[in-house]
Amino acid sequence: MRIGLIGAGRIGALHASTLASLPPVTGLVITDVDRDLARVLAEKVGAETADSLTDLRAAGVDAVVVSTPTSTHRALVTYAAEAGLPVFCEKPVAPDVAGTRSALAAVRAAGVPLQVGFQRRHDAGIVAVRDAIAGGTLGTVHLVRSATHDPAPPPPGYVATSGGIFRDCAVHDFDAVRFVTGREVVEVSATGANRGDAFFAEHGDVDTAVATLTLDDGTLAVCTATRYNGAGYDVRLEAHGSAGSLAAGLDEHAPLPPFATGAPYAGFGERFRDAYVAELVAFCALVAGGGPNTCPGEDALAALLVAEAADLSRREGRPVRIAEVAA
Repeated sequence: MRIGLIGAGRIGALHASTLASLPPVTGLVITDVDRDLARVLAEKVGAETADSLTDLRAAGVDAVVVSTPTSTHRALVTYAAEAGLPVFCEKPVAPDVAGTRSALAAVRAAGVPLQVGFQRRHDAGIVAVRDAIAGGTLGTVHLVRSATHDPAPPPPGYVATSGGIFRDCAVHDFDAVRFVTGREVVEVSATGANRGDAFFAEHGDVDTAVATLTLDDGTLAVCTATRYNGAGYDVRLEAHGSAGSLAAGLDEHAPLPPFATGAPYAGFGERFRDAYVAELVAFCALVAGGGPNTCPGEDALAALLVAEAADLSRREGRPVRIAEVAA
């Protein structure tokens, strides 16, 4: 199959390298508003380039991968859907609920698959937790804990347009909680703090946050996020039940003594290297008609609604029902 890659930045380069190495991909066509950036990346991975979306479509691609800035996702997903092309899109589908619903409506109308890039669904440790819960190994699950701790903050310009720590960062944890438990979130209580640079507060954001989720079966989940984890990049998930507990992410690179026998992960690209490959393997199988959709757009919307509720809870200092933000 021939894949069109839209976006040649950091994530685009990661996906380009992966796609170029996958046996089902017989051709890769890269486009970016920065044509020089697309050309350099194409030369590096042995791909073709297209100067526009029209040229990309004319190149005979069978599917597209969207790895552009968040503000462009809705339009690009809609374009791909209306062209009848299966689409993989980095999270989020859109920065807001209305935009996400608009894109999903276009996908449904076109009858094409949309897979969203919540790569943690393909992390071996997180999959093992999901399988243990589904298989009853842990008994009745009472508590899930998920953490995303970045070693250093992003630049001020990024924070200004990120949508805030819950939509940009903790949304991965919200999706992971839903993924491993198979349950829906019904209520969120969240808070946050600023202990670092002033630009977070200046943009109405926080650098550290905690959200407590109540699931529809009474299970509780606690999600923590921070931009200032000096020990290193740290992403973990734990599930605790009446018959046992299981954790993902507690390996030799976790920046927590005594587990930290190796160097901490440099960032998400290194921590989730295998997961990034696995999600595109799954997408290729989906395009070929031989595999399930591992993260449909509706799941991305559900995670975004939790993030919306968490942000509203933090700002207003009260619990927020998901139904309130979904209305």
